[in-house]
Amino acid sequence: MIEIKRVALYARFSSDHQRTESIDAQIRAMKEFCDHNKWKIVETYIDETYSATNDRRPSFQRMITDSEKGLFDIVLVHKLDRFSRNRYDSAVYK
Repeated sequence: MIEIKRVALYARFSSDHQRTESIDAQIRAMKEFCDHNKWKIVETYIDETYSATNDRRPSFQRMITDSEKGLFDIVLVHKLDRFSRNRYDSAVYK
């Protein structure tokens, strides 16, 4: 029997030079990946105009809290730098 993975999507952009379309493109690509792998998306977390150089991002923190509750199996990001640009934070949260 194939186990369906429960997935949380995390999308982020950091500056005023980026736009909401950046978030839309990230989510669209992640949804296609989940569809292809038959993974179930259970939540989408979005941080707009927050840097990934630290973990002080509201949706990121909510995602970490939900992770501790076991609400999903996988956090999917379009690129790793969307998750974190800080090596310490990246290692701790992974």
